[in-house]
Formats: sequence, structure tokens, C-alpha cells
Amino acid sequence: MLKSLAGRRVLVTGGSRGIGKGIAAVFAEVGCQVLITGRDEDALASTAEELSGRAADGGRVSWFAADTSDPADCRAAAAETVRRFGGIDVLCANAGVFPDDPLHSMAPESLQQVMATNFHGTVYSVQACLDALADSDLGRIVVTSSITGPITGFPGWSHYGASKAAQLGFIRTAAIELAAKGITINAVLPGNIRTEGLDDLGEDYLRRMAASVPLGRLGSVSDIGHTALFLASEEAGYITGQTIVVDGGQVLPESLEALGVQ
Repeated sequence: MLKSLAGRRVLVTGGSRGIGKGIAAVFAEVGCQVLITGRDEDALASTAEELSGRAADGGRVSWFAADTSDPADCRAAAAETVRRFGGIDVLCANAGVFPDDPLHSMAPESLQQVMATNFHGTVYSVQACLDALADSDLGRIVVTSSITGPITGFPGWSHYGASKAAQLGFIRTAAIELAAKGITINAVLPGNIRTEGLDDLGEDYLRRMAASVPLGRLGSVSDIGHTALFLASEEAGYITGQTIVVDGGQVLPESLEALGVQ
């Protein structure tokens, strides 16, 4: 059984919805003090209120508006976490965007936006939290990457895939540099996770997506949250620079035929 993380101070970027919300919920439910960031203040406030109602004794969720593509915002979010909670034990660098944009028509601005949020934002968030993480007796960084880019591809997401692959290149060298400070950094690679955006695509679409997953279902945001919780635990202290694929086996079959899907 994992040692309790109750009372630990956690910063989750992109925490107002989707996977980030799921990560924040799991940490709150075990009694952590969680600060979520994002750009939509209404969504942040609503999520913080909802998750605080689900928090274990001693746990709470608060919010701070910040754009991870802006290094000054990242520094402000880290400073606010320290101000409110007295430090940072865990950074979950989760913020990301995934606009559909085919390669033949992709504008420079679209590529810049995706790289700025998904990759640069990861680096900026880590840099902003380093001093506080080094002061912690835990010092954990969990990056939300994806199977798209590092392992698979999807039409319209070449910029997204590149940003997610870049995150993995980053964590491998960062792990070496941060080891001397007692900080670990690892990445979670989600597969098809059921979020608010997917619900809008309809049940038929969701069933077709689930058919490509050996476990027969889409993942939940809590599946990613619990993986992040493990990587943040004391028991995971000898794991760094590594990746965990959380996809229900999605990347394993050679084709849908292997799953009996015609």
C-alpha cells in the first residue's frame, strides 16, 4: 500500500477540465492541497468548487489564472502555490491544446501555438517550480504526454504529435540534471481518454473508438490521475526519466483484425 500523500502541495497546469481535472481530483481525494491553473477563470472557479467538495479531510483545491505558454505566468503560478501552501511537492505539467490542422494548410501561427503551450509550457512550468521542488522532501514532476507522437500518429495532429514527442526528449535530460536535487520527472502517455470534448462526438463515435482498445473501453481521467499519483508517491522515488503508457492496450494490436473487429 502506498504511503499517504495527504497534505502534500500540488500544482496542476491545465486543471480546469479533461485530464487535468481528473488528475487534480485524484490528488484532492487523498487529501492534497491542489492549485489548478488555466486561462478560463469561470471554468477554473467551477472546477475548484466541485473538486473541493470531493476532497478528503485536509485536502482543498484552489485556482489561479495562468497561461503556460508565458514564462512569467508560470513563475506567478509557482509563486502563488508557495504563497498559499508553503511550498510545492508535486508539479503535474498537464496543460495542452490539440487543434485539428492538416499539414498542407497548417499556418505558422498554429504550429507556434501548439508548441508554445504543449512543449514550451512544460519547460517553463518545470523551470518555475524547480527551487520549490528542490526544497521539498519529495520533489516530483509528472508530465502529461500522449501516445500520439511518441508512438502513434493521427491525421491533423502532426504539430500536436511533435509537441508530445518533444516532451519525452526533454524529460530524459531533465531527469539527469534534476537528480542531484532529489527531483524525479516522468511522463504519462494517455491513449483514448473519455473527456468532455469526446462526449460531443456522439455515442457511435465513442463505440468505434472503444472497439480499437483491447480492454474494450475508453480510459477515464481518473485512470491518468491514479498513474500520476503513483509517480508522485514516495514508493516511485527510484523512477525517473521514464514513461508509462495508459491506453488499455490500444497500441498493441497490429490491426483491428487482431481484436476480431471487421
